[in-house]
Amino acid sequence: MKYDIITVGAGPAGLTAALYAVRAGKTALILEKGAFGGQITFSPKVENIPGTEEISGNDFAAALVEQVMNQGAELEPAEVLSVKIEPDGSKRVICDCGEYFSDAVIIASGARHRLLGLENEEALIGSGISFCAVCDGAFYKGRTVGVVGGGNSALQEAALLADVADKVVIIQNLEYLTGEKTLQDRILSKPNVRIMTGCTVQKIVGEKKLEGVSVMNGKTEETEYIPLDGLFIAIGLIPQNGIFKDIIALDGFGYADSGEDCLTKTPGIFVAGDCRKKSVRQVATACSDGAAAAIAACSYVDSLRAV
Repeated sequence: MKYDIITVGAGPAGLTAALYAVRAGKTALILEKGAFGGQITFSPKVENIPGTEEISGNDFAAALVEQVMNQGAELEPAEVLSVKIEPDGSKRVICDCGEYFSDAVIIASGARHRLLGLENEEALIGSGISFCAVCDGAFYKGRTVGVVGGGNSALQEAALLADVADKVVIIQNLEYLTGEKTLQDRILSKPNVRIMTGCTVQKIVGEKKLEGVSVMNGKTEETEYIPLDGLFIAIGLIPQNGIFKDIIALDGFGYADSGEDCLTKTPGIFVAGDCRKKSVRQVATACSDGAAAAIAACSYVDSLRAV
């Protein structure tokens, strides 16, 4: 079967795009290799969705998925391997389970957290290793936590954690913090924060749960073991755009080099959400992207029908 629009990714951007597509009378298929709802499903409490005082990320995602399906969109669990442009301009989306065809494709593949690349790291995610202080900070009330990174995100995480944890250790591989001065000043005013610059995490200790980390000083090459109850990694995101590099332009960081119009260099290919180059990545901006990309995609499909 050929669809009008295929959306790659079932996070808030992809789901919103499909919602707008089907409400415009288009047939829409959503392909997702992971959890329907995207990373927001891991947030136990979300308080920045307009019109909603408080909701869990899982409940928000479930409601959005149900809404999209009730409107007529189809969802398939599948990993997209590549997207090819056919001679007639249609799109062939190649997945691990087969192939799908459409007139337009909206790439809403998102971004994942950058990891340190150490042994046990992925196994301990959710068992001491986290990425969101707003989500998980309350679990570490009165405990000792570490934050890896020295940019704005890391300092924001550390500031939130310092209000609940007994002690916060910031571990930065550079010789200085790179976050905004106001954030640095805020951190420096916290008596329970220790800042370790010029240091790198060499080893994560713990099998079933995090116990601590070994940190090496880059100048002295001395190693210090730091017992920790939690470790928050804030060293950036990795956009999931590698398989699309032949059909969309990427910036130096791998994000889709597209503006607010969500257009790409390839007619009929659009982008939305965290995979796109942008300054703010929040659920509200992801939904905004989804709407913009869908409207543009619907216009593109309509132009084909008019020929």
